[in-house]
Amino acid sequence: MLFVRSRSRFLRWCRPSFATAALLATLAFSGRAGAAPIVREGDVPPGDPDHFFIDFDVPAGIEEIEIRHDDRSDANILDWGLDDPDGYRGWGGGTSEPVIVNAQAASRAYVPGPIKPGKWRVVVGKAKVVASPAVYHVEIDLKAAATLAPVPRAPYVPPPPRKTETRFYAGDFHVHDRESTDSDATIEEIVALAKQRGLDFVELSDHNTITQLDFFNEFHAREPGFLLLPGIEFTTYDGHANAIGATQWVDHKIGQPGVTISGAADAILAQGAAFSINHPALDLGDQCIGCAWKHDLDPSKISAVEIATLGVRGAGRIFSKQAIAFWDGLLAKGFHVAPIGGSDDHKAGREKSFLPNPIGNPTTLVRARELSAAAIVEGVLAGATVVKLGGPTDPMIDLEAATTKDGEALAFVGATLGARSIVLRVKVSGRPPGEEHQLRILKNGEPFGEPIDVTGDPFAYEIVVDAPAQGEDRYRAEVLLEGDPLTVTSHIWLKLDPAGPVAAAPADDGGCNASGSAPPWTAALLLLVGVAAWRKGKERR
Repeated sequence: MLFVRSRSRFLRWCRPSFATAALLATLAFSGRAGAAPIVREGDVPPGDPDHFFIDFDVPAGIEEIEIRHDDRSDANILDWGLDDPDGYRGWGGGTSEPVIVNAQAASRAYVPGPIKPGKWRVVVGKAKVVASPAVYHVEIDLKAAATLAPVPRAPYVPPPPRKTETRFYAGDFHVHDRESTDSDATIEEIVALAKQRGLDFVELSDHNTITQLDFFNEFHAREPGFLLLPGIEFTTYDGHANAIGATQWVDHKIGQPGVTISGAADAILAQGAAFSINHPALDLGDQCIGCAWKHDLDPSKISAVEIATLGVRGAGRIFSKQAIAFWDGLLAKGFHVAPIGGSDDHKAGREKSFLPNPIGNPTTLVRARELSAAAIVEGVLAGATVVKLGGPTDPMIDLEAATTKDGEALAFVGATLGARSIVLRVKVSGRPPGEEHQLRILKNGEPFGEPIDVTGDPFAYEIVVDAPAQGEDRYRAEVLLEGDPLTVTSHIWLKLDPAGPVAAAPADDGGCNASGSAPPWTAALLLLVGVAAWRKGKERR
């Protein structure tokens, strides 16, 4: 998410004419390297596409480039990035901070590297253009010597698994550090808060950049039990997506030649990453540019949906309801899409606005074979997730499929199972004291019977369900607080396999279905099986 905040802008002090500004800038900066800055200014091109470019030539012998930019407006917002002759060199978004790049160092969200001679360009995004005239002003210093000191960086290397057991791991899939220029959270602060809240991992999903990866190795060496998960918040003006596990930059300038949302999703998936949609229903207009999802994308490319942002124990509740409806719409079309949650924290828990969103609110549990980037992404792609919509202290739900109440599990959340009937087993645990919860089972997105009071901790419930004659049914479990979802599981999908297993009805009330009676098809089948067994036993006597 990118909330619009008031921003200080250079050269705002007297709003001089462009000619005067260019002269003043030349006088102010001409002494730096013995040459005046290159000045580019003009009107923002109207209409589509959403991005345009300001070209400039870099001769041989240049060691550093500094770029200062301004949209000269309190109403309009332009986004800024940089390309070198080979392509992407960084994306600063709506920041007013200058951009500096050299061989060994770069401003945050930008990539250090050789200053190659040739055609460079400033990338400009029309984030918000509502006032006329809409203009841009750019000054470019080409320096013969580097001035920005480097900080320690290293190419990202996936660390060894932080833990090696198959279980649910708790994390936050939507966190920003300082490589998002609208964030001031350090990785140290992020890791400290995440560990304090009991998380095993966080995804640093910075806006349209992967420069945060340069700092992962150091923290993995220092924190052997914690995982920093690579990712990108793929931010466009018609929706934000999450490239979970991505380590390669993907072009976000939708509408430029060859740049489409479908192609971007393909490029993310081709890395073995998951493509998730962030806060799909968060439509706040100009207060959150492009946050609501409006792209037309083949649902088969969508791996997950962020069904909770900000946490539901506050203002995020209304957005979560709409996001769950969006997710259910994809499921109803037959697509197996995982639910996840993300805090969208930009301040490591220091946010004091009307929408506070500390890391872990919400928390996503991923059932994975180990705590590694590859295994967490595999878990998301498999749909093996449970979302605590409020935060890490919300109740946990374990949802399994089996053939008997106490038998070995056949499947867990995210699985598709072929059978004639199964026992759905639900366990609710870790309930906060003093809260009254209910358990609700949903079949194909609709309540399957009445909610059930959760009366213990842990609390167990079982129900026998039959496979449909055609297609597949999907089942999930939810814990409700005051009638609204607080914890939501992914689904178990059930389809008919005539040769598949048959469930034995539990002997107590937990074996009743949602309407309070045993399923008639299952009961009849069990009766026939029992009669056949009695006859065989009698023949052997």
